Amino acid sequence: MNKGFLLVLTMICMASGAAHAQTPKEDVFKGKLFAPDIILEQQDALDLSKEQYTAIRSAVVEVQTGVAEHEWDMREAYQALMLELDKLPIDEAAVLRHANAALLAENQVKKKQMAMLVRLKNLLNAEQIAHLEALAERT
Repeated sequence: MNKGFLLVLTMICMASGAAHAQTPKEDVFKGKLFAPDIILEQQDALDLSKEQYTAIRSAVVEVQTGVAEHEWDMREAYQALMLELDKLPIDEAAVLRHANAALLAENQVKKKQMAMLVRLKNLLNAEQIAHLEALAERT
């Protein structure tokens, strides 16, 4: 397995808490959806085919590309929001406009991540899913 690919994959998952769809209390998707890093860690146990591995890799690369643009938009909006908050008096309408832009970009990131997680699960067979569900129950 390409170590560089795994590193990038891990960074995506860490950078976007949504990859695991966690809340402070619990992972609401635990055992329902599986992050790509978990699937690849279990690659041998799952007996992933070359086709599955290639499709997983493609899905991750595709989401990386799509997410990057929205992350730039989100950063821009948050930077503009912070500048507005430094002003006195604060322009409430401008703050809300920038906050809305940031939240819309963040929502697009989460949608792309969710689509990828669904796509990954659909690439797995019933036995592979059962293995990952059992793994999730143990953790």
